[in-house]
Amino acid sequence: MNMDTIWYTRCPVPTPLGIAVQEGWLAREFAADGITLKSLQDNVEAEVRESHFDHHLAHSFRQGGNIPAIWARAKGRDTRVIGLSWTDEFQGIIALPGSGIRTPRDLLGRRLGLTRHAVSIDFKRAAALKAFETALDLEGISLSQVELVDVQDAPRLDTSPDYPSPFGGERRHHYESEVAALLRGDVDAIFVKGVLGTQVLHMLAAQLVIDLGVHPEPLVRNGNGTPRTLTVDASFIEQRPDLVTRFLGQVVAAGHWAAAHPREAVAYIGRETDASSEWVRYGYGQNVHQRLQTNLDDSAIAGLKSFKDFLLRHGFLDADFSVDDWIDPAPLAALAAQHQRTGT
Repeated sequence: MNMDTIWYTRCPVPTPLGIAVQEGWLAREFAADGITLKSLQDNVEAEVRESHFDHHLAHSFRQGGNIPAIWARAKGRDTRVIGLSWTDEFQGIIALPGSGIRTPRDLLGRRLGLTRHAVSIDFKRAAALKAFETALDLEGISLSQVELVDVQDAPRLDTSPDYPSPFGGERRHHYESEVAALLRGDVDAIFVKGVLGTQVLHMLAAQLVIDLGVHPEPLVRNGNGTPRTLTVDASFIEQRPDLVTRFLGQVVAAGHWAAAHPREAVAYIGRETDASSEWVRYGYGQNVHQRLQTNLDDSAIAGLKSFKDFLLRHGFLDADFSVDDWIDPAPLAALAAQHQRTGT
């Protein structure tokens, strides 16, 4: 089957796909085939950009948070997971100084903020709810013993050519609504993560109640970004498994390159997250460059299953499905066999 376009999308977080794109590896890989690589983020059509969430475009790859990928599969989208990456990140529940909330046990009976967003899948709300449930569970407290407060999403701002939104919408701070609710006294604690989360923590001089991202147990660190999924439409694998393996090869290579080039890798992540190298290391760890491998490790698969079960239990999914059946190890196996043949 001949084709002239491959679509890709990634979230504004640390991903080896993001590095492969910035390095130009993917464009060069397919140039001789006459295949153009197109980014969903760069497209002006809202329907095309929506594939970042519902994965409706054929011949497309997505590497990013697992919530939209799980949601799309539960809605019946015929995709396959061909790789997982696990990059630990700051996952903080924070409160204002003087609130009396210093540990997760102090959350008992308190008001925890959850925003609602008018998007296909409310991944921010789901991520925050998962963090609250996990933190409370560590203390033997259930969600029924706290008050979950809906936070009105902040009005969106107009954009300009100089400050565009990465997905064509209106640009504003990721945690604006939660911070405003906390400062107004509408809620007692909120969840923030990643680079922006660490910046909010310091901007408010807030009390860090818990950082789930540094817990020794992987399933406690399990969140929207742990693990991140690399998905592709199943028809693409069936029609052109060779192209899928080549694309995957560049993503895997980017992870290995990052491990050997820490300074450059962190700079690339900074461009992806719109943050300095110092903030990148703070939000994702000093060894973030070593945590960009794409594989199908058992622990990452366990995390994916755990998060799917959480989303189903709390009504974020339309239907259940088998994660084992969703995963297709063939492209990764083909890549490993290729490397064995060539000795690379």
